[in-house]
Amino acid sequence: MTADAPGRPRIGLSTSSVYPESTAHAFAYAASVGYEAVEVMVGIDALSQQVDAVRQLAEHHAIPVSAVHAPCLLFTQRVWGVEPWGKLERSAAMARAVGAEVVVVHPPFRWQREYARDFVNGIAALEESSGVAFAVENMYPWRASRRRMEMYLPGWDPSTEPYANTTIDLSHAAIAQSDPVAMAERLGPRLRHVHLTDGTDSAKDEHLVPGRGDIGADRFLRHLAATGFAGEVVLEINTRRCATREEREADLRASLDFALEHLAVPTAPSGAGDPS
Repeated sequence: MTADAPGRPRIGLSTSSVYPESTAHAFAYAASVGYEAVEVMVGIDALSQQVDAVRQLAEHHAIPVSAVHAPCLLFTQRVWGVEPWGKLERSAAMARAVGAEVVVVHPPFRWQREYARDFVNGIAALEESSGVAFAVENMYPWRASRRRMEMYLPGWDPSTEPYANTTIDLSHAAIAQSDPVAMAERLGPRLRHVHLTDGTDSAKDEHLVPGRGDIGADRFLRHLAATGFAGEVVLEINTRRCATREEREADLRASLDFALEHLAVPTAPSGAGDPS
């Protein structure tokens, strides 16, 4: 929580929200639209992999980096090598260098059996050695027709494991048909980070502008506000279908407005509580 955001969490923008535009464009959008921080998704964009470039972008736009998202997506399997623990160590090093306190990480895929075998203990050890919070993100069963395939180990729901820090992503909750408020209640103070977006009961990871799906993003944000959540809220939406930069900026602005509206902490009316 910052001095610029009294009474509510800081609201950031994930660089993935402007794809296929670059990390540099993401910082520019964040600054112009009015976001308070940026989460850097380390990916195929070369700038996202370079500590000095990220630090220079943050300084140029006078906007802090709130988190680093480790390269653990299917299409980033070879970014920063193929050894998963090495990727996480490099993510922590980048976070420390740019002043971020959080690394967002997905649980291992089922075929990464050696990595998954000691994932829970390994994450705890990395947090201890690096001083950075590794916020393990909720994922989802993969759905094909009527079948649900469990593709993550030790599982897609971080509330079932003793992680010290976790992330809730609302699009992932929608695919999993999992109530994000109930998950937040199970996690309690272990919820450190939020990917604000939206989704429907589609089997696709939609990452809609919040309010354009049916997972209850407004209710979830009001729950965060009511419970005094003090972590980071980061918009992570899909704007690939935007035909122009103006359309993309409009979606980013609508997302920020939604977050500001529903994270607002209600204030007592004037005179409330007066003995008279």
